[in-house]
This record gives sequence, structure tokens and C-alpha cells, in this order.
Amino acid sequence: MKVSVNRKDITFSPDPSRVIARFMFTSEERAIKIIRYVLNMNENDASFALQQTLRDYSMRHRNISKIFEKHFNRVLHVLTFMQIDPDTIEYASKILIGSFFTMEYSIESAAFFNPSMVDHPDQTEIAHGHKRVILSFRATGEGHISSIVFRTGVLSENDHITLEPTGNLLEEAESIWRFNYNKEDFARKIEEMQDFHSIIPPELILDKLNNQFTYGELHKCIRETRTSVHLAKDKEHLYNQIIWLASSHYELQFSLDTNISERVIFPVSANEKNGIEDARFVKFKDEDNKVTYYATYTAFDGTTILPKLLETEDFYHFKVSPLHGEIAQNKGMALFPRKVNGKYAMLCRIDGVNNYIAFSDNITIWREAEVLQQPKYSWELIQIGNCGSPIETEEGWLVITHGVGPMREYVLGAALYDLNNPEIEIGRSKTPLLIPNSEEREGYVPNVVYSCGSMVHNGELIIPYAMSDYSSTYATVNLKELLDELSGSM
Repeated sequence: MKVSVNRKDITFSPDPSRVIARFMFTSEERAIKIIRYVLNMNENDASFALQQTLRDYSMRHRNISKIFEKHFNRVLHVLTFMQIDPDTIEYASKILIGSFFTMEYSIESAAFFNPSMVDHPDQTEIAHGHKRVILSFRATGEGHISSIVFRTGVLSENDHITLEPTGNLLEEAESIWRFNYNKEDFARKIEEMQDFHSIIPPELILDKLNNQFTYGELHKCIRETRTSVHLAKDKEHLYNQIIWLASSHYELQFSLDTNISERVIFPVSANEKNGIEDARFVKFKDEDNKVTYYATYTAFDGTTILPKLLETEDFYHFKVSPLHGEIAQNKGMALFPRKVNGKYAMLCRIDGVNNYIAFSDNITIWREAEVLQQPKYSWELIQIGNCGSPIETEEGWLVITHGVGPMREYVLGAALYDLNNPEIEIGRSKTPLLIPNSEEREGYVPNVVYSCGSMVHNGELIIPYAMSDYSSTYATVNLKELLDELSGSM
């Protein structure tokens, strides 16, 4: 393209020192040995072991003793099996036992990539022409497990970002399982499960439930159905799929004394145990100008992917829901920042090759989509997809795209669509906007530049992007120059 791209001299790199304290459990047999050993320790030995652990780790984690206590409570079933009343155990022994079921996990030791950028909800004490922003990243650690992490900074008038200090005491949120489920929405998602109707009539379970039901009520119905409807072992997993679906709804609450850089959205439910991938954050305004931040992301359990929606107003409290519908089956969904003609709008990629657009009355249900963009040039011939939510400009919806061409090289492009009818393409890149250069093409996955969400500031397009799935940076492009180029490209 005949558009100047200004790469910024800043790199967001993996930092192995950023760790969280995770629950660790291998087997009941080993747990019994550990618990028995601790309970048989004399008072001096137990006190010395505990004090040494607290001395080494209390400065690395916020309230590590509380974490140990929480992990002790997660092995209460082992104590029950051992016929030990936990109330008879001294508090110090509980904490020591909990420490043996705790491990440090370095959340971003392997990669720090696929960023998105949005306005920070707090714009107080900011100089004229400056803007406080939130960057989200996909952080990857041991076992290639991905989580969502954040950084904050202030963009100056000339689009230089000054990062705010990062906190050192990382923290997972308290997970709050949503207690009420809507039967109609739940039934729709069950309908999408292959062969479910032909094997288990859904009414056997759902007819026993109220229109609003709890997680516990669902479990009870499944237990009862299992006793009356016996399935072959290879079909038994269908019951587990229902529980899997229910567990994909939850809420997260972070402590108010955490810095946003200390909040880690780590996999919680079974359907995302292998990672939370590529969150595309967008600042969404409804008809009353109420602002909600949404992020579409991909949950991965090692076998199956599930598109999900993250919702927050303050980045302290988050709601998580699965996306339903026939087209909510693939990666790369990106929500428009407002409704279009009274409907929610979403970019998506159903077939792994083309860009699609979908509309819906319900933000979590997506049933129909039409092709928006197909590969046209050699640098996008393998596949084309979005790099985050569309950006509203006076000239149209600006979409940053990624294209995959020879040698599986990922590059960034751009396209422009009509504001009132975003199915209509005004113009698109004939050549890439951003190609990995010699410093960007070496990494965990070579020859890749990729973004999950850009924004406009002071007439410049700010594009945060990952470099070969290892680290991240950002670039700027003059918005008018880009729009002029796209408008005349057809």
C-alpha cells in the first residue's frame, strides 16, 4: 500500500518472573501420604517448614497463606476418605498441608502476544490530547496454556505510549459460578451437539427443570436420567457434554486492591483448560450510550474449541458466557462496537478461509452469516480473517485484516465497509499494510504479524501487533491517508 507505517520502538516481551500460585494435585494416593506425613510431624519441625515456606514466598504472592488455606480446602475429600475431621487440625498444619498442593506457574514465560487496545474507563488526570489505554495480551506459559493479561499506558499527542508501572503480585480472580441458567438458551446449545437428539431426548432432562435453573438442579437431573437411560460407554460422554456446557458460564471478581496488570484471567472451566486464546476486546456503546467492554475469545480444552464472550464495565468484575448458534463454531469472532440497524453485528470466519459477517438480536446467539470477503491477492490466498473489531470512521467501517500467503506468512491488510450496510465493501488493500520484517519474523511461530484489536487516537490508527507469536509491539498509520487509499482502491 502507498501508506506509511510507523513502527514504534517498544517491545512487550515474555517475563518468566510473573507467576501465579496454582493448585497442584496428582493423585489421591500421593495426597494421603503428604497429609499423613504433615500430621505426624512434631510441632518444631512443622513450624520450621511452614516459616521457611512463608519466608520464601510471602513476597512473591499477595496473602500466600490465604492461597494455602484455599488449596487445603480443595483436598477435604481426601481427609474424608482418611476419616479425619478437618476441624481437629491446627490452622498452621492446614496452611502447611495447603503449601504442598500449591505450585508456581509462570504465565508468560513462553510468549506474550496477540494484543488488543481499548480506551481505559478512567480518563481522569490526563493531559489534553492524551489518552489512557488498556492493552490485553495472550500470555502463554508451561504446557502452552494461554491466559488473558493486561497492561495500561497513556498515549501522548504524538502517539508515544508511556506504560504505567506493572504490579508484581499477580492474582487470579475468585470464580463465581452463575447459579441461574435459561432453559431456552441452554436447549438451543444442546441442539448443536451432534447426534444428541437421536441418543438422548433432551426433554428427559430439560422437562424436569424450571425456565430458570441452577447448576445443582442440572446435576440432579442428569444423575436421575443416568439411572433410567443407560448408554453405551462410548456415548456416556454426552452427559458430560451437558455439564461441560453448564460450566462454561461463570463470573470472575478481582480484588479492588489489585492493579490491572496483576489481574490474570486464567482458564477456569473444563472447556478452556488448555487455554484462553486471542481475546478481541471492544468498547461497545448501546442505544443509551452505556459503555460495556466485550471480548470474544476462543476456549480450548485440548480437543474442542468453544467461542466465548467476556463482559465487563470496570475490568474488576467479568461475566463469561459461551456463544451459541450454528456459526459460533470457529475462531476469530469480532464484535462491532455498536448495533448496526438495530442488530448486533459480528465478523467471523466459519470455514477457516473467508471473512463473514453476521447479525443477531441476541449478543450470545449467532445463527446465520454471509461471506463478506474472500481471498483476492496472493498474500491472502490461503486464508483471510479479521484482526479485531471494526473501527467506526466517518468514511465507513475500517477493518484490519490478516492474510496468509506463501510460506504461511501472516501479514496485515485493511478494508473499508459502508456504515449503514457493512456488507458493502468500499475498498480493500491491494498490497499488505504490514509485513513481518527481519526483526519480527523470528519467533515461536515464524513469519507472523497478528493483532486482536486497534484503535484511533488523534487522527492516527494505533495497531498493536504480535511478532511471530512471541512478543508484541505497535505501529501507527495516518488514518486519513489510509482511508483515502482504501476509498480509491476499487
